[in-house]
Amino acid sequence: MKFLKSISRWRRELFRKRRLSLRDASDGAEEWHIHLSPAGAFAAFVSFALLLFILILVLAAYTPVLEFLPGYRTEATRTREALMRDAMRLDSMERMMNDMMTYNEHIALIMEGKTPVVRSLRASDSARLDKTLVPPSRADSLLRAQMEGDGPYGLGAEGSRREMREAIGMITPVEGILTEGFDIKQGRLGIRIAAAAGAGVSAIGNGTVVLSLWTPEEGHVVQIQHPDNLLSVYKHLSQSLVSPGQTVRSSEVIGYAAAPDADRSEETRLFEFELWNDGKPVDPEGYIVF
Repeated sequence: MKFLKSISRWRRELFRKRRLSLRDASDGAEEWHIHLSPAGAFAAFVSFALLLFILILVLAAYTPVLEFLPGYRTEATRTREALMRDAMRLDSMERMMNDMMTYNEHIALIMEGKTPVVRSLRASDSARLDKTLVPPSRADSLLRAQMEGDGPYGLGAEGSRREMREAIGMITPVEGILTEGFDIKQGRLGIRIAAAAGAGVSAIGNGTVVLSLWTPEEGHVVQIQHPDNLLSVYKHLSQSLVSPGQTVRSSEVIGYAAAPDADRSEETRLFEFELWNDGKPVDPEGYIVF
C-alpha cells in the first residue's frame, strides 16, 4: 500500500508544473517566466536531441561537410580509389570476355569457310565488336575476278583445286635442306627440313592462327588456318611469336627454328612442316616449291 502511494506521489511530482522565472536583480521585478514540469523538460530535451540528429544526418548525406573533418578525407579517398580499382577490374574482365567471344567467332567463321570479322575499338570505356567483314584489297579483288570468270583459274574451268592453289603461290616456310618427304604409309604426315638454328619460320600464306602451344616432344607448335579449309602446321620451333586468334600475312615470321639438341650434339632437331586439306594430310611439295 505504501509502495502504491509512493508511485502515485512520484507521478504527481513528475507532472506537477514549476514556475521558472527571470527577475531583475535591482528591483526584483519579474521579467520572464514559464511553467514547466520535469516530464515536459525531459520531452523537450528528447525532441531537441532528435531534431539535432536529423539535422546532422541530412548534412552528412547531402553536403560535403564530412570532407572537412580530420581523418575522414583520407578514408574517403581510400574508398574512392577502391571503387576505381573495382571498376577497372570489371572493365578488364569485359575486355577479356569480348576477346574470347571474338576468338570463338573467328573459329566459327573459319570452319564455315568465311572471312574472320574485324575487331575495332570505339570511343567508349569498353571494347565493342564491329561485325563488318574485312574490306577486300586490290589484289583480293583481282583474284576474285579471276576465280569468278572463265579464265584458266576460274571456278568453272577444268582443273583441280591443287592447280588453283599452285597459281596462288605459297611461300616456303623456312630456308633449309629437305631431308624427309611426305609418306603417309610410313606415318610421315609432313616433311622435315634441316634449317639453321634460329632461322625465321614464316607463314606460307594469309590466315588465322588457331593453335600455338609447347609440348615436350614437338617443342613449340603453330597451326594456321588458310582459306579453302587448308591448314598449315609448324613443329619443333624454339619460339612462337603468335597467339591463337591472331591474323597473319604471307611471309610473316611466326617463330624460329630450334637449335641443335644439347643431349645429341651430332643431330639436329629438324623443323617439321605439315599441310592438311579438308582434315586430311597432303603432300606439301605439291603446293610449295622447296
